[in-house]
Amino acid sequence: MAKIGLIGYGYWGRNLARNFQSNPAAVLARICDADPACLVRAEALQPGVRTTTRAEDLIEDASLDAIVLATPPATHFPLGMAALRAGKHLWVEKPIACTSEEAGLLVEEARRRKLVLMVDHTFVYAPVVRKIGELIRSGNLGSLYYYDSVRTNLGRFQSDVGVLWDLAYHDLAILDYLIDEQPSAVSAHGAAHWGTHDEVSYLSLTYPSGFHAHVHVSWLTPVKIRRVMLTGSKRMLLWDDLENTRKLEIYDHTIEPESGAGQLRINYRSGEIHSPWLDVSEPLQNAVSHFLECIETGAQPLTGGEAGLRVTRILERAQPVGNSQ
Repeated sequence: MAKIGLIGYGYWGRNLARNFQSNPAAVLARICDADPACLVRAEALQPGVRTTTRAEDLIEDASLDAIVLATPPATHFPLGMAALRAGKHLWVEKPIACTSEEAGLLVEEARRRKLVLMVDHTFVYAPVVRKIGELIRSGNLGSLYYYDSVRTNLGRFQSDVGVLWDLAYHDLAILDYLIDEQPSAVSAHGAAHWGTHDEVSYLSLTYPSGFHAHVHVSWLTPVKIRRVMLTGSKRMLLWDDLENTRKLEIYDHTIEPESGAGQLRINYRSGEIHSPWLDVSEPLQNAVSHFLECIETGAQPLTGGEAGLRVTRILERAQPVGNSQ
């Protein structure tokens, strides 16, 4: 049974605390947060867990097997490196680090010390994403044409990263899991109205196979949208993450070009719409179980440090242009 120390008890840290505490393969032993008010909440919701405002107390605690980081992105590298050097397995909330250089150093340190390094790409552990992966790898969708995603809401503004690193990161993590190649071209256009970080951005990716991905993210939209369209040569699908009963719909629709006599003709086929059954397990719960299993068996996580490094490299290539202050 792994003894866990959690650093960061904010919005996401509370979710992590709940999932690690409820997992029979773990003991949530210690919680750290710089805000004493957060620790008061932690002591009420996680009775018996020791708390502190000093991250060093957890990193230096020889009784802990793993550190879970749910802190601002700028702290991920120094705290993560300290945890790895202290011989502890490491879970890092996305992004793994703020630069690919820092991410690479974390990956190398974990490899050298034979420690588990896992990045919290939560959506990869969602039943709907796993189902989409099955459809792609079975050939059910045919050759993939394009991925179109919209992730918008009003806020939550981040102090040290823009909307690309906050919301578009999810799509890049999903694409890293679904697509067996890296993009050959990356571009982004964004706008920053109040600071140095973009609040609205449009990200485009082109892959060597001809597959394209387009991601629209915004903190300046009055409604929350979480919708993905994926089109293949055989079928198309729509994933609405805010929908409860029909989260995933598969459209048996195709467009078949037909050339003849020097003229291109398009044949349209519209078939049935199918909504498959999906497991109702919580993605974060699945991710926590996977992390603990990797600690137990020594296996490499599905979203290990290398996955976080790949996503970070894409984000570095996607520095938005045309920002307006």
